[in-house]
Amino acid sequence: MTVSDTRLAQIAARFAELEARLASGTLEGPDFVAASRDYAELEPVAHAAAEVVAMRGELASLAAIDDPEMCELAEEETARIRAELPEAERRLAIAMLPRDSADARPAMLEIRGGTGGDEAALFAADLYRMYEGYAAQQGWRIELISANVSDIGGFKEVVANIQGNGVFAKLKFESGVHRVQRVPVTESGGRIHTSAATVAVLPEPDEVDVQIEDKDVKIDIYRASGAGGQHVNTTDSAVRLTHLPTGLVVIQQDQRSQHKNKAKAMQVLRTRIYDLRRAEAHGAEAEARKAMVGSGDRSERIRTYNFPQGRVTDHRINLTLHRLPEILEGSGLGELIDALAAEDQAKRLAALGE
Repeated sequence: MTVSDTRLAQIAARFAELEARLASGTLEGPDFVAASRDYAELEPVAHAAAEVVAMRGELASLAAIDDPEMCELAEEETARIRAELPEAERRLAIAMLPRDSADARPAMLEIRGGTGGDEAALFAADLYRMYEGYAAQQGWRIELISANVSDIGGFKEVVANIQGNGVFAKLKFESGVHRVQRVPVTESGGRIHTSAATVAVLPEPDEVDVQIEDKDVKIDIYRASGAGGQHVNTTDSAVRLTHLPTGLVVIQQDQRSQHKNKAKAMQVLRTRIYDLRRAEAHGAEAEARKAMVGSGDRSERIRTYNFPQGRVTDHRINLTLHRLPEILEGSGLGELIDALAAEDQAKRLAALGE
């Protein structure tokens, strides 16, 4: 995709305008936040556009040289720039691809053990540790919101918040069914079992993005149950929120404080409402999204972790890596995530050229 000189000039002008507004010191509150977000989104595009402008300018200057002594040198330089320009234009095209407005946001990670009972819960815990390791590698902060622990130490369900730069952009392709093939610790006969866990990665909204009216939420307070210490049996601290317009229900009982449980439940509820609205808004694009790396459908089987063979296969891009230990530690997950992002970019570029 070749970008016109007029469009390149528009990008440069818009970037200069944002720079000037931010440097002026006159922006405050929401205006400053909005301008900063626009600047951050446009910056990689502006830098890629400036590179293309510079290379095209050099070609024009070289073409104007008519000094016989300089012609040979000019021809060599022209050949070099013409060889490099397509890659620079490709980088610009990638930078200009429409961005998901949620890409820069933090995310809520939800993992639930699926088919396989205790083994599925153990696998859910493995996946959570994998994302913990990857988050640490990225310099992100992960905070556990709630966990339903199984009898042998796995997670029937775990919910966490991940804060950092571009969290949703990196993790959004992780939503779906993850399958494991291994000999469970509970299996005495040495037979390989197949279990599954479901991962959901939801972008977290700001409070201004999703405002929840008090009248729309039914709040139930009750005594917490399950593991957690003596306070569980003596404190009415568990909170159940029901969002009446959507029917969404969130239960939070991990904290001793009713106030903290309510705050965390509201955080989860706001995120799920935002995800619901995004799904409704993108409904018309559903078929197009299925043609990409994945639809984001949480019932879609996306990856298999095979312990006997030490391999991980991502079924959406038919990529198999024989690095299972590193991937489950989080250090090797980046190779899969980068491959998924590259495939998504390639397909979207191809779609623009059709």
